[in-house]
Amino acid sequence: MKTKILVSQRSVQIFRVLLSGIFLVASFSHLLNVEKTIQRIDQARFKGIAYFFGDPKWMVILSGIAMLIAGFCLLISYKTKWAAIILMAVLIPITLTVQVGQITTLGPLFKNIAILGGLTFFILNDFNNSEKQ
Repeated sequence: MKTKILVSQRSVQIFRVLLSGIFLVASFSHLLNVEKTIQRIDQARFKGIAYFFGDPKWMVILSGIAMLIAGFCLLISYKTKWAAIILMAVLIPITLTVQVGQITTLGPLFKNIAILGGLTFFILNDFNNSEKQ
């Protein structure tokens, strides 16, 4: 039996807008600082994960484009569920490559875990009645 939980539509809008911001900023970082981003990958303990997907230069560019488009869709509430799925698909390999294995700096790892929680919220919840899905 599904239990209905009442949530303020305004809180969902604010959550969506704030969550999209990190992806929009990251997309510009990826697209404008490709070499710097590749250096971060090359310094990561689990850089093999990134190389598994292909040439890191192309992965940085493609992930930047994906974060820009899906982040903007999340921002404007267009295909929110699909935008969140795409952003999660981009964020998981980034998290596994760059954040996991950095035992001295767990903050960025748990930031990404929290972001994954936010994306999960938009994947699992249906806002067809209150927003464009």
